[in-house]
Formats: sequence, C-alpha cells, structure tokens
Amino acid sequence: MSDDSFDEAVKFISETTCMKASDEQKLTFYKYYKQATVGDCNTPKPSMFDFKNKAKWESWNSMRGTSKEEARRAYVDFLNKIQPNWKNMNKCG
Repeated sequence: MSDDSFDEAVKFISETTCMKASDEQKLTFYKYYKQATVGDCNTPKPSMFDFKNKAKWESWNSMRGTSKEEARRAYVDFLNKIQPNWKNMNKCG
C-alpha cells in the first residue's frame, strides 16, 4: 500500500462531513493513525477519571508492536470497510 492511499484516507476522515463515525469507529481510526504516525504508545496512562483520554490511550496502546506500515494498511482497510465508496465522494450535499 502506498503512503498516498493512507494520506488520502486521513484527509478524507479529517475533512468529510459525509460520514458520521461512531465513537468506537473514531477510536479505531485514532489507534491506527497514532500507530502509523508515531509508533508504539509513548505517553503515560491517563487517570481513570479522564475517560476520553483513557479510552484513546487504551485504544492506541492495544496496537503495541504493530508496524507503522501495518497500521497504515489497517487504517485504509477500515475506511474501505465502513465507507467503500469514499474515494468517489468529493463533497456532501
């Protein structure tokens, strides 16, 4: 998979208003993105009372040991699974 496909997918997710992702789907995109761009989780685990950041940390940390290339591929594959025609979607409305 090319870096271009990953970059296009990231741009689509960050700019589209056509797709309404669930919280679970957002966490999935987040963990793949962080693993693809940073690698293994390198931040301390947030407080148990910081629900949002704790969920994000746990999601990303679950990818520990996954290569950046595998994470890029998983990001694009996940987008293809939940929005198969995303490459043909320009603007909503």
